[in-house]
Amino acid sequence: MGQGYRAAARSLSRRSLLATTGLLGLAAAGAAVSAAVNAAPDGDSLQRAVGDGSRAVLGIEPIVRTDRVYSAARGREVDVITILPPGVPTQDLPMSLLLHGLHGTARSAAIGGIGGVLAAAVAARLVPAFGFMAIDGGDNYWHQHFSGDDPMTMLLDEAPGWLAARGLAPEPFACTGTSMGGFGALVYGRRRAERGRPVHATATLSPGLITSWNEMSKRNAFASVQEWAALDPLQNIAKLGPAPIGVWVGDRDRFIDGCRQFMSRARLEVALVTPGAHNDDYWRTVTPDVVRFLGSHAR
Repeated sequence: MGQGYRAAARSLSRRSLLATTGLLGLAAAGAAVSAAVNAAPDGDSLQRAVGDGSRAVLGIEPIVRTDRVYSAARGREVDVITILPPGVPTQDLPMSLLLHGLHGTARSAAIGGIGGVLAAAVAARLVPAFGFMAIDGGDNYWHQHFSGDDPMTMLLDEAPGWLAARGLAPEPFACTGTSMGGFGALVYGRRRAERGRPVHATATLSPGLITSWNEMSKRNAFASVQEWAALDPLQNIAKLGPAPIGVWVGDRDRFIDGCRQFMSRARLEVALVTPGAHNDDYWRTVTPDVVRFLGSHAR
């Protein structure tokens, strides 16, 4: 990936971020959009507008619903959380899966205030309406684990029914994941393509692309180096399917080496490295661009 592309991507991300937060205030206040008020705020104003992920973005809150359901694929009850923009029809609303990272749950999947950013961006008509569904996936890298836990089958075969039961579009148009969830999102995109029903987009934030079996084996997620090699997105780029892929990662992220290798070898719609580490402070800086990317592929 050349320096020119990275510079352009950084510029695009910043423009998207500033445009989003600049217009969100207008949506919240009900003001008319004009050339004068499209001026981009400074970085401090931007950070105040986005907030810390626990507060509404400029007073616009997503609609969050948590249910407890039984997953046969996982052999246990799991939390299912839907995150929807307010004030829009929800019947057959396009949905993206939202996959959490290692030691996370559905309740921790909405990193970087992404629900509030989505709600405000939809209210400002910057993106078409869509939503997220987060589900408890355990710590096994979202694949069929040798213990019998199978979160990937849950996503492929059970999540559509849970979406349909809520009146939402039953087949997710996208998959979004952070860290281990980024690994899982890429595997999900591969599996959907293998079934002849590819997603429209895959968004990964700081995806957990590990470059050595010695490091991956510490996670007890794969039975053998062969199993990992057969599933690892970094070693199976040609099998990931036709969907546009976006990768956002901080330059001090612990997975930066694997992400850089992935960016250099895969055909990506977004390949963005910006200052930051593997934490929510960094993810808050990129979630507006992630929402923009997903919105551009929502159907």
